[in-house]
Amino acid sequence: MSVNTVRLAVGVLGVFGWCLTLSSATQVGLSDKVLVFPYETDFSFVALIPQKEMGLRAFTLCMRVATELPEERQIILFAYRTADYDELNVWREQDGRISFYMSGDGTFFHLPSLTTFRTSLCLTWESRTGLTAFWVEGKRSTYQVYKPGHSIRPKGTVLLGQDPDKHLGGLEAVQSFVGEITDLNMWDFVLSRSMIQAWHYGHKVPKGNIFDWGNMEYELNGNVMVVDDD
Repeated sequence: MSVNTVRLAVGVLGVFGWCLTLSSATQVGLSDKVLVFPYETDFSFVALIPQKEMGLRAFTLCMRVATELPEERQIILFAYRTADYDELNVWREQDGRISFYMSGDGTFFHLPSLTTFRTSLCLTWESRTGLTAFWVEGKRSTYQVYKPGHSIRPKGTVLLGQDPDKHLGGLEAVQSFVGEITDLNMWDFVLSRSMIQAWHYGHKVPKGNIFDWGNMEYELNGNVMVVDDD
């Protein structure tokens, strides 16, 4: 077992207080690859290792996502949790809205539906003003003001595919992600409109300094597949 695998295992156990079985060694790099979550489970997920600690006062999170799950089915799209808080969670709610939570109540957006065809989705937030927005296919939603002055805490764990909630006893199949995720990148600052649109169209942008898809350190668990992005 690699040093990174041991580090991740200890981190997950320390943060959540229960054991997530890590099935393979840490891998690096997902250029031209897609993560496929084929089934609803309570054990399939991908743990992501950030390039720097996630003590954040601003960020941009981008990914390309596709799912055939019906709109009334809640889906976790991104989960970052420390020992006591859901620091940064992105959901599709049961009413179809996309939501964003930081350590408590969330904020909700009416966006175009996620479908079987890939959607480019970005989220921006900065603490100074609290301004936050989603970007779909390079187009910005209306701004909302959400938790000005807040700071996201470091030393947590990031999962794709599952929502780690220790208060509910672990992972829940009915909240799991089923579909495809690719090209996930994250920066510790708010990208400009032109940069987000450039990312949407596949043009060159600064590499994510928290997560960079091409150099991503990750751990596959359960039935998650890595396939070529045809």
